[in-house]
Amino acid sequence: MGVPAFFRWLSRKYPSIIVNCVEEKPKECNGVKIPVDASKPNPNDVEFDNLYLDMNGIIHPCTHPEDKPAPKNEDEMMVAIFEYIDRLFNIVRPRRLLYMAIDGVAPRAKMNQQRSRRFRASKEGMEAAVEKQRVREEILAKGGFLPPEEIKERFDSNCITPVILSDASAPGEGEHKIMDYIRRQRAQPNHDPNTHHCLCGADADLIMLGLATHEPNFTIIREEFKPNKPKPCGLCNQFGHEVKDCEGLPREKKGKHDELADSLPCAEGEFIFLRLNVLREYLERELTMASLPFTFDVERSIDDWVFMCFFVGNDFLPHLPSLEIREGAIDRLVNIYKNVVHKTGGYLTESGYVNLQRVQMIMLAVGEVEDSIFKKRKDDEDSFRRRQKEKRKRMKRDQPAFSPGGILTPHALGSRNSPGSQVASNPRQAAYEMRMQNNSSPSISPNTSFTSDGSPSPIGGIKRKAEDSDSEPEPEDNVRLWEAGWKQRYYKNKFDVDAADEKFRRKVVQSYVEGLCWVLRYYYQGCASWKWYYPFHYAPFASDFEGIADMPSDFEKGTKPFKPLEQLMGVFPAASGNFLPPSWRKLMSDPDSSIIDFYPEDFAIDLNGKKYAWQGVALLPFVDERRLRAALEEVYPDLTPEETKRNSLGGDVLFVGKHHPLHDFILELYQTGSTEPVDVPPELCHGIQGKFSLDEEAVLPDQIVCSPVPMLRDLTQNAAISINFKDPQFAEDYIFKAVMLPGARKPTPVLKPSDWEKSSNGRQWKPQLGFNRDRRPVHLDQAAFRTLGHVMPRGTGAGVYGNAAPPPATYQGNLYRPLLRGQAQIPKLMSNMRPQDSWRGPPPLFQQQRFDRGVGAEPLLPWNRMLQTQNAAFQPNQYQMLAGPGGYPPRRDDRGGRQGYPREGRKYPLPPPSGRYSWN
Repeated sequence: MGVPAFFRWLSRKYPSIIVNCVEEKPKECNGVKIPVDASKPNPNDVEFDNLYLDMNGIIHPCTHPEDKPAPKNEDEMMVAIFEYIDRLFNIVRPRRLLYMAIDGVAPRAKMNQQRSRRFRASKEGMEAAVEKQRVREEILAKGGFLPPEEIKERFDSNCITPVILSDASAPGEGEHKIMDYIRRQRAQPNHDPNTHHCLCGADADLIMLGLATHEPNFTIIREEFKPNKPKPCGLCNQFGHEVKDCEGLPREKKGKHDELADSLPCAEGEFIFLRLNVLREYLERELTMASLPFTFDVERSIDDWVFMCFFVGNDFLPHLPSLEIREGAIDRLVNIYKNVVHKTGGYLTESGYVNLQRVQMIMLAVGEVEDSIFKKRKDDEDSFRRRQKEKRKRMKRDQPAFSPGGILTPHALGSRNSPGSQVASNPRQAAYEMRMQNNSSPSISPNTSFTSDGSPSPIGGIKRKAEDSDSEPEPEDNVRLWEAGWKQRYYKNKFDVDAADEKFRRKVVQSYVEGLCWVLRYYYQGCASWKWYYPFHYAPFASDFEGIADMPSDFEKGTKPFKPLEQLMGVFPAASGNFLPPSWRKLMSDPDSSIIDFYPEDFAIDLNGKKYAWQGVALLPFVDERRLRAALEEVYPDLTPEETKRNSLGGDVLFVGKHHPLHDFILELYQTGSTEPVDVPPELCHGIQGKFSLDEEAVLPDQIVCSPVPMLRDLTQNAAISINFKDPQFAEDYIFKAVMLPGARKPTPVLKPSDWEKSSNGRQWKPQLGFNRDRRPVHLDQAAFRTLGHVMPRGTGAGVYGNAAPPPATYQGNLYRPLLRGQAQIPKLMSNMRPQDSWRGPPPLFQQQRFDRGVGAEPLLPWNRMLQTQNAAFQPNQYQMLAGPGGYPPRRDDRGGRQGYPREGRKYPLPPPSGRYSWN
């Protein structure tokens, strides 16, 4: 899930970090799709070495698509995932490694967030099903039309929680397994410090994880979020309304033969790159401080910035009540940090370890302004409500008392062909039928609307309601942080304890401080403890952090993770119990179960000062690990051999093709039957190190690979080989240094230098829009110029008559002449125009000079020349209508009186006799 609103805030504050992906689409020839050749140079002007796929960031959009119905079963889901991976691979085109990480068993600290999300999804799903059935019954009772309800295999998205899939059975979250791989490879002597990494994932915490690697070339690719994408109705599968607004109207035919029925009204999602090297530039400028009592280190400053972002919330800890991203919390923290760090004597963190004494100074400085933060938040909310109330009043004042429906419903410009809009195929006939209806049915209300066939619409006209309220009900807030006594009310309402209970408050703060230390250690060193978790739903105040310098921050070492089925028991609601063995499932629903209280059918959601339920806090009981393990001991003997294998932990598997240098090395290991782990030869795989061990279920070359997905055929011509792979191992107390490695080269700066005006000697700054500052501009070839000369022979404005002058303000006549059959519309121009100037627009592109001879001139690209000619398009007395054959003006020669082409043959102008674009 990451940090809500973090990416939006980051991309707005630092806009140059975002680059749109250039994607080459597969071509289709005679109904056969030709795949993209990923071996060609990357069209984004950058070559990536390694591509890492956080598979949860791929699985979730494939199971919860925004622009089409969810997959009916696992087969459809798998096909969608394969297509998504192919598309990403063609965009990034990694040259060394593709690393696919599927979520395994997560640490105990993540279970709170996983449990909350899955219980919410189950509750919302059941509520939506009840509401859907109620609306369906109402529509059918009124005689409405709905397609028959499909009886299909329901795909429960909860089943993608850590289930062992293929060989991705190693414990850990996908993105953290990727980070662990990068950390361990960085610690090897053969690692290339200038490796260009590309990580795919939508979680905002990937940004902080990428910064924590201190790799100079790190890029994140993610699907661009576009709000308000249309979604089909869950009842009638039509666009333009939700289930609650469905009226059971029959679906209109799309296309002559309804061939467009399954087409979606939105384009395929696009991808964007997030350049962390540019973000590092921004942060270096923002965090640079003068007159420090210690040496400034940009790498340590970035680590402190990552740590301070934890206070606004993440997957393991709730945010502090006074720190909201939408209120500029990170900027406030940075400013306080820069003001206080002079007194701390050093940085807050080092390689994932926290200096609590220095953190205490920062948090107490935040606590001093908490009261003003809460008051400003209340003032901003009140101001927003007043603006919304005034807006509603204006809308009511400007809204007509009656709004017609049916085909007479007003539409915004360009939206008449949008889904859900009613357009009459024959407006004249529809108007006649409406008049006849009025004459023959006097009982019909004048406010009744009609459908396209003239019958009364069940919607009717829309009248303004006098009982509309001027304000919406606001959620009840018993804490009232903006009023005196807010701390006492907060602890009483959220924790059910008195604020004077100093011992309890210290326990909450200590748990939160342990969480801060645990998360930072997790980000920089890997999992510090599989057992620790934050045992509260809410966070303390910054002003309560006094005394944290004396608190311990160590964790229990050597604890093992849950097994896969055990973790599913900890995060699944009872409604998803069908993915568990029968005897285990019974523990979730049997009233006599010793852990039945872990699985409530309903639970409260505390809005916690927010407006929407999804922003609130799900008040679920925490899972007691000891009670859970004790209950499962009684049902472990019921596991089948297949379920026992499913409940075991595994490792990573490496695949290579027959042309890779490692192929013959691995094949020889299988031929010799080596039983001991073997070191990976780094010279054969770009410095990658680790251990190989034989896989009992290996994929071997020239053997048929059976497809586990019935929709896909078996692979009969396999050329790949697989083997078990294990990362380099280190001692338990080993510390991975959070530094930039020797030999690493920082990328060329992208941002405008702060002293550019002083050092540029009057040169204009050219921003870098992509990865390559020296990218050559787009060049039109000869065929493109011939096409332009054919399509736009006389001008470059909008359309064929883009250069026509607008009529004067005093002109009252009809600007356009009546059309002859098959004739294009031609403007009636002023009579005082000279004949010799008619239809003499700008010269063809290939006759225009490439350089402007003015002062400080630069080469004019084709689109620059177009813009330059458009600026002079509307000049008075430029054109005159002349009566040529068929009503068209005579075509003047574009080349100084030379005879043009006859009517037969090519219609574009002749090429120049000599020069750059010579056809000879």
